[in-house]
Amino acid sequence: MTQPVGKEVKSSTKTKRVLHIFLKVIAAVVIAILLFIAIVYTVNKISGHSEQKRLEQYGQHVSVEGKQMNVSIQGQGEETVVILPGYGTAAPVLDFKPLISELIHYYKVVVIEPFGYGLSDQTQKERSIANIVGEIHVALQSLHIDRYILMGHSISGLYSLGYVNQYPDEVRAFIGLDSSVPSLSEQKVDSSVTEQIKWFRNLGFARLQLKLSADPYEGLPYDEHTKEQLNIMIHKNMYNTTQLNEAVSMYSNFKAAEQLTFPPNLPVLFFVQANHPVTDQWIPEHEKQIAESVHGEMVLLDAGHYLYRSHPKEISKKIREFTDGIK
Repeated sequence: MTQPVGKEVKSSTKTKRVLHIFLKVIAAVVIAILLFIAIVYTVNKISGHSEQKRLEQYGQHVSVEGKQMNVSIQGQGEETVVILPGYGTAAPVLDFKPLISELIHYYKVVVIEPFGYGLSDQTQKERSIANIVGEIHVALQSLHIDRYILMGHSISGLYSLGYVNQYPDEVRAFIGLDSSVPSLSEQKVDSSVTEQIKWFRNLGFARLQLKLSADPYEGLPYDEHTKEQLNIMIHKNMYNTTQLNEAVSMYSNFKAAEQLTFPPNLPVLFFVQANHPVTDQWIPEHEKQIAESVHGEMVLLDAGHYLYRSHPKEISKKIREFTDGIK
C-alpha cells in the first residue's frame, strides 16, 4: 500500500528543515572558530608590539659568523665560570639571575645566550653539537676568554661533552646542573611536527598556552621587574625557528654524543635532582659519567629540573668548595 502524497511532502519538508538547521549550526560553529582565531591572532600581535617597547636590553653583543650573539659578563673574580642554558630557556641571563647573584662575589660569571636564545639573533644553520660548540667558542674567543670553568644546564650537558673534547686545554672543569646524559635520549622530533608548531605560534596560540599555564617563577627568588622581563622574553622566543630546528637535531645530537666521555683528568661536578619524575636511571647514568674521573663529584638535591632557580645558595657554596679543591 503506497504512502499518501501529503505525508511524503511533509516528511521531505521536515528533512529539509532539519538539514537547514544543521547547516546553520555548522556555519555558526565555523564562524565562531574563525572569530576566536582572529581574536587570538590580534591580541597576540598587539601584545607583542606593546611588549617590545617594554623590553630592556642587557649584556653585550659579539659578532659570530656575521650574526650577533648576546653575552653577559658580571663579577670580578679571578676564576671565570661560563654558563650555558637548557633547551628553550627564553632569557638565560635573566633566568640564571639567582645563581649569578651568588656567584659574582667570587667569580667572573659569563652567560652565553646561543643563537635563538635571549637577545641573540636566530640562525638557519644546522643545530648540531659541532655547530653550537663552534659558535660558543667563537664568542668566547672574541671576548679573549680562554681559560674557564664550563657550566651547563640540561641539554647543554650534551653540548659541553662535545666542547670539553674539542677544547680540552681551555676548560678547567665542568659543572652540570641536572645536565643531560647521552644514554638517556630525547624522542625523535620530525620537521613536519615543527611546521605545525610554527602555525600554532604564528596564529598566537603560544601566548594563549602560556596564559593558561602555571607561572614557572612563582615563589622563587626573582623580583617582580625581572619576572616581567622574563615573561616578555618567553613570549618573544617561545617556539622560534632556531629552537625548533634544535629540537629536530636533538635526537641525532644524543646519538653523536654517545661516543663521547669526559676526559678522566677533567674535574666534574654534577648537581642532580634526587627524584627524577620519569626515569630511575637519572642518577646511575650520571654516576657512570664520572666513574673514571680523577676528581668527580655528584650532589643530589631535593629539587626539580631547574634546581639552580630554587637552590642557588647551596649550589654556589658547593661550587666554591669544589673549585678550591682543584686549584
